[in-house]
Amino acid sequence: MEPLPIPCPADRVPDATGLEAFETAYRAAKQQRVVFVAVESQGPRWTVKADALTAPQHTIDSAVYEAVREAVIHLIRTRQVRPDSSAGPVYFVLHDVETEGRARELAAALHAALYGDLEPLIRAVPETSP
Repeated sequence: MEPLPIPCPADRVPDATGLEAFETAYRAAKQQRVVFVAVESQGPRWTVKADALTAPQHTIDSAVYEAVREAVIHLIRTRQVRPDSSAGPVYFVLHDVETEGRARELAAALHAALYGDLEPLIRAVPETSP
C-alpha cells in the first residue's frame, strides 16, 4: 500500500471495506506512524474512520479537537450521521454517511483537521468555526 499523504485528499482516502482491507490500511498507517483515515461501505451508506493511535508521536491541539467535536455534533444534530458516531479524543467515526463522495469529503476534512488545517473541515461542515 502506498504511503498515506498528509493531509490525505478525498480521492486518496483508503476504502477499508471488509476486514482484510481495514487491517491493511490500518497496518500501513501504523507503520508510517500517521493518523489512520479510511471510508467503509456499509451497504448503501458509508462510515468514516480516523484513529490517532497509529501516530503515537502526534498530538491533537485542544482547539482542533474542539472544532472536530463541534463538527461531529453538528453532523449528528442535522442527521447527516448517526447519533452513535464518535468525536474522539483519539478515535473518530462517522456512521451512516449518505454517499461515498460525502464520506471521502468528510474523511479528508477530518484528516486535515487532525493535522491542524481546519479549512477543509469548515468547508465540509460550514457551521464549524475555528
